[in-house]
Amino acid sequence: MRILDNLEHFKQVYHSGRKWQRCVEAISNIDNIRPGVAHSIGDSLSYRVEADSTTDALFVGHRRYFEVHYYLQGQQKIEYAPKAQLQTVECYRDETDREYLKGIGDTVQVHEGQMIVCDNSEAYRFICDAPVKKVVLRVTIEDGYFLNK
Repeated sequence: MRILDNLEHFKQVYHSGRKWQRCVEAISNIDNIRPGVAHSIGDSLSYRVEADSTTDALFVGHRRYFEVHYYLQGQQKIEYAPKAQLQTVECYRDETDREYLKGIGDTVQVHEGQMIVCDNSEAYRFICDAPVKKVVLRVTIEDGYFLNK
């Protein structure tokens, strides 16, 4: 998992590649969308504004998409670990791009203004002590398009 200090830091690290530029475009559009409604830009990115106050019981892992979270309000703990160090509870399903795992990982805390990029070799679970508002972006691992289209 990569933690970035702010949107400008994200732009510096992920300055090349259409899918990363689309992340910035999506974040620029958040004032125009309702929380919980998913939107997409092209076929490589979907995003939504999420107001969350629940804690995940299990770790979640992905294979076809990176998840990027941009924190608008509040703070949140995230527990993460390499998938190889966790036990599978529910096997990967291509239809949902999710697998569920259990175990123990490292915990970090992120706050308003920060961004995280979740690596596909890791699984994570989000821990809420108080409501948090964030933009959740799902970015394809392919370079700008889906290979099966």
